[in-house]
Formats: sequence, C-alpha cells, structure tokens
Amino acid sequence: MRLRACVIGTSFGARIHVPALRQAGFDVIALVGTDPAKTARRADRFEVEHACTSVGEALALGLDAVSIAGPPATHAPLASEAIAAGCHVLCEKPFTLDVNEAEELVRAGEAAGVVTILGHEFRWSVAQSTMEWALTEGLIGTPKLFVSASFISMLRTFPMPEWWFDPARGGGWLNASGSHRIDALRQWFGEFEGLSAGLMSTSDPLLGVDDTFNIRAVMRNGVDVSLVQSSAAAGPGAGVTRLVGTTGTLWAEGDRVHIATDDEPAGRVLDPPAALALPDVSALAGGQLADMTLMELPPYIRLTQAFRRAIEGAPPAPGPQAATFVDGLACMRVLAAVRESAAHKGRWITV
Repeated sequence: MRLRACVIGTSFGARIHVPALRQAGFDVIALVGTDPAKTARRADRFEVEHACTSVGEALALGLDAVSIAGPPATHAPLASEAIAAGCHVLCEKPFTLDVNEAEELVRAGEAAGVVTILGHEFRWSVAQSTMEWALTEGLIGTPKLFVSASFISMLRTFPMPEWWFDPARGGGWLNASGSHRIDALRQWFGEFEGLSAGLMSTSDPLLGVDDTFNIRAVMRNGVDVSLVQSSAAAGPGAGVTRLVGTTGTLWAEGDRVHIATDDEPAGRVLDPPAALALPDVSALAGGQLADMTLMELPPYIRLTQAFRRAIEGAPPAPGPQAATFVDGLACMRVLAAVRESAAHKGRWITV
C-alpha cells in the first residue's frame, strides 16, 4: 500500500524529505511553499505533481501524512492543521517555539490517534547509533562522564536563511544543533536532572541569535555531561567526543566509534551490527549541497522508514527508534532550561 504524503518546505524539505519519504514507500504528491514561483520550480525539479501554497490546499488532495520542514515558528500551526485533518505528521526540529506549543501538539496528536514523529534523523547516524548499541551491550560498564566539544566555521562560510537570525522565529545555534545534541543525550542516557548553561554570539557584528552554547548537565542516571559547540569559530574544524565508563571509554572520530579498556588500552574501532548500516544514496546526491545530502539523507531514510512502520502498525526495526512528539516536548523543556540558566549567568536549573 502506497501512502500519500505532502512535504512542506522547498529547501531542506525538497532536498531531504522528498527523497527520503519516497525511499520509504510514500507517494509524495504535493510540495508546499510560500513563494508560488519557487515552489513550482522545486516541485518540477523534484518531480512532485502538485505545487501548493498552503497546507490546506495540499490536504484537499487527500493525504495520509504531512512532513513539515518549514521554519520552527511554523511547526505548531502546520502540525495542528495536519493533525486536525487526521494526518500522520513528521515534523522537523526544533519541535516548537516553546513548551506550551509542544504540550498542545502532544495532546492533539494523542487525541487524534495519529503517528507523530520528530525529525531527529541523527539517531541513525553511524556514530550515534553505534554509541547507543555499545551502551546497550554494556561495553564500558556504567557510563559516568560524557564530554563533547566542537568548533566549526559554518556561520562564516555557509549562507543561512533569513529567519535563522530571528529568535522570534526559532533561529539560533541552540535550536539548530543543540536540539540534536540534547536528543542524543536522551537517546543514550535518559532524562536530564538539571543543568547550567551559557549562550553567546562570538561573531562581529553580533548575529542577534546565539552561535555558541556551553552546557554542563547531570542526567538522572548519574552521567555528568559537558557539551560545548561553536558554529562561528574561525579556522579548521576541531572536536572531541568522549564517554567514560567504569570499565572502558568510547570516543568518536567521524563515523567511527573507538573503545578502550584495561585489556585493550590502545583502543580499537568498534564494528557495529549490520542492522545499523545506512543506505547508499550516492545516486541521489548532487549539486552544491551534495556533501550535506550524503550526510543527512541516509539517516533520514531510516527515519521515514520508521515513520511508515509506525503508521502501518508494524514492529519497529532493530536499532534506534524514532523520536516522537513526546520526545520533542522533553527536548523543549531542556532547551527552556538552557535559556533560563543562560539568562541568569549560569544558574543551576532543575529540568
């Protein structure tokens, strides 16, 4: 059975959501955008039959699912409209603008009995899923300390959309990348106990939104976390990711996860199960953003496959599970705690 879907968003939505949904067996029959001419061009380019300028126009075509890849400020109203029409929803992160919107969407989705999935595709990235598998297998005993710091020059070199620099529309690096990192921490360790945080713009002139965050957290399972990211750091990219447990240490270098123990102090590369392998999308990646598509599309295919299985009531596949709107609400609470702490010079906030 082919499920009929529309994608809202002519940039990331057209480039990633459309091919991912098709790979998962959806018929993408409509592309929705606010600029009629641009939407028509993108629909033609990606071979989508209908170019629409509102979700209502797309819903009138008869849909099973709606995939939302517009700016964060649009997520709540678009998801609400799709849920009210009885559609299953895949929504990009950050989930909403605030906790209240997130709570309302969780209630609406549950009341309607539809599948509601969040766009945290990196749960399936090789490094992130291998970390989860290693923890599940108990390869380093009890996890105790997680440290991740990364420095990239993305905001100096990559053109971001206009809305990205408007905090009222959900812009900023905490929303863009921090939401993914918070979801990864929840995937591996469970819920947050509390945190202290700082947010800043390191750019000159200032961006009007954060380009850097510094979070120190304690998880409910006792893991101590230090998480630092800067997206406007001049120079070559650099980073470190280490997870220390009672019997070993894990660390990531690109897609590879290494393990060291007392028996293997020099460490070795972990060989994850075949179920964690990602599809080859080289035939689908082209243009100026080919490298990004090669990174983003494979895990997004796994996400849309999980979306379809949930709609059909099939058992989940082995490996990572899709983030739901409930997970999105939990992430929004952590993001709110980060902002509250940063606004009070790093005050400790219980989540």
